[in-house]
Amino acid sequence: MQNIYKTLLIFIILFSACKSDKRYHDNNTDKKALADKKTENTVSGIKKFQKELNEEYANPEESPLTQEDRESFNGLDFFPIDTTYHVVARFERTPDQEPFLMPTTTSRTSEEVLYGIVHFTLHQKEFKLNVYQSTQLRETQEYKDYLFLPFSDKTNGEETYGGGRYMDLRIPEGNTIVLDFNKAYNPYCAYNKKYSCPIVPKENTLNYAVRAGVKKFKKP
Repeated sequence: MQNIYKTLLIFIILFSACKSDKRYHDNNTDKKALADKKTENTVSGIKKFQKELNEEYANPEESPLTQEDRESFNGLDFFPIDTTYHVVARFERTPDQEPFLMPTTTSRTSEEVLYGIVHFTLHQKEFKLNVYQSTQLRETQEYKDYLFLPFSDKTNGEETYGGGRYMDLRIPEGNTIVLDFNKAYNPYCAYNKKYSCPIVPKENTLNYAVRAGVKKFKKP
């Protein structure tokens, strides 16, 4: 009888250890839930971006649209949300760079500094893009950590604006930064020629079709 109780006691101890010790028994359900939550948050952020952009373009005080286009404006055309275009990039800082004049669509120039280079993998392909900082904006409190990422890709001229698109970033604390191409938008001059927009540098041309973000603007 004692051997039966001893065996039962050992079984209970072993069962309790296996049940509670998560260091050796990962819960796949928990991992999936965390991944699903992360995706949900990413999609929610993209939808918020799209909503705010549409509100800006519908607002007479903020919109780059001409009055005629704004009066018939029903929202921008976006690619379907695709979280595979939400990537974590390695952020390489480029200190001690001299300011330079970036050409624009008019005679005006924009004084910029090459602040860093982002290295990332998109759909199993390796890419890198230069990131810039405006010397004028960095002197303001609101935009002192603002970074500018202009890029062009193989969708330009057909599915997207021919001059390329922009992404807004903030200076990261560490050596990684999130790039979400679902938040790529057209420069104002894509809607109205009165605006002066920085021209995408040749080195920021991607030999790839980025089907995410804002599409080419089509007049109603």
